[in-house]
Amino acid sequence: MVHGHGPQAHSHDREIETLEEFDHVVAHGSLVGHRVQSVDLTDRTFALLSADTTGAVFLGCPMQPDAAAKVRADGALVFPPVPDLPFDPYRGLLYSPDELYEGLAAGGYEATPDALAYDWFQRTKADGDIFASMLRSIHDDAISDALDELLLGARVVGVMGGHAMARGTDSYAGAARLGQALARAGFTVATGGGPGAMEAANLGAYAAPHPDEMLDEALELLAKAPSFIPSISDWAGAAFEVRDRWPGGGDSVGIPTWFYGHEPPNAFAGHIGKYFANATREDGLLARSNAGVIFLPGAAGTVQEIFDSATPNYYESRGEPTPMVLVNRTHWTERLPTWPLLQSLAAGRSMESRIALVDSVDEAPDALRRLTGLR
Repeated sequence: MVHGHGPQAHSHDREIETLEEFDHVVAHGSLVGHRVQSVDLTDRTFALLSADTTGAVFLGCPMQPDAAAKVRADGALVFPPVPDLPFDPYRGLLYSPDELYEGLAAGGYEATPDALAYDWFQRTKADGDIFASMLRSIHDDAISDALDELLLGARVVGVMGGHAMARGTDSYAGAARLGQALARAGFTVATGGGPGAMEAANLGAYAAPHPDEMLDEALELLAKAPSFIPSISDWAGAAFEVRDRWPGGGDSVGIPTWFYGHEPPNAFAGHIGKYFANATREDGLLARSNAGVIFLPGAAGTVQEIFDSATPNYYESRGEPTPMVLVNRTHWTERLPTWPLLQSLAAGRSMESRIALVDSVDEAPDALRRLTGLR
């Protein structure tokens, strides 16, 4: 399961990412050496004037001018909020579906923070402005930090697959059942955070605490908007309808990117680590899948992910190889014959006992358990 986030989650570090954490630390009188990320401190002037802030760093924290002057005089570094940005580069927490899709009902997808951030990226990605590229890098580093904190101690299984897998298909339902089974087995499901197979796996994890019939009914409801094309608004609206009808779903992680702006994030991942840099996102998703990766049928992106996962397993650059399960024999041996090459790479190496090819998605959880030695 995904671990919680609060004062206890940060007992061993110096990062403050919520007002609750700030008040908890200030109650002890000192902010010496702490890093405060994107916390609105405009109503905490007295605390800032009273506390020792020597060596503290304030990243994007609004505060009153006299408070800012005092902490600077203490020797703290103050990085003020950046105006007129559709995203917060200093954010301390991952995104939620409600945050990225705020305003969807009233103005459609084009008015949401997710769409506005993509528009900003499109305007700035090739203009050579070092300030814009710096803001993207700071944002992505903050997302990586938040992911590491969230997943500390979690057993993470990555589920990879194509965005073209439509709702209402048997393949989509199978991927959802996979996500449900993994979540019920105590794994944290992590996906690329987009539509298709990714959404299905996050949906399954969301459905895990509910009775089985909930997933069947949700699949039927979602089939009314099978794809994010032609309308992201209708596609996302159907997902929020499911969430509203069955609140209290299970947590999972989605790690999408604005680089593929035509692929909107799905609303079933409770925690969304969205990146500007796709390479950072890809490597981070696979590196954090410490309990293995299941590859559903996909195209070029999924093939790339297979070998992005295979390379550190081959060289053991991250330690002991992690399990890799490829689903759909025909797809991976005939349509896109990735499996024979993976087998050849693994031959005679320790990763050889950590790869498997199965015919159906229902076989994947057992294959994963077999590769990890779990029963």
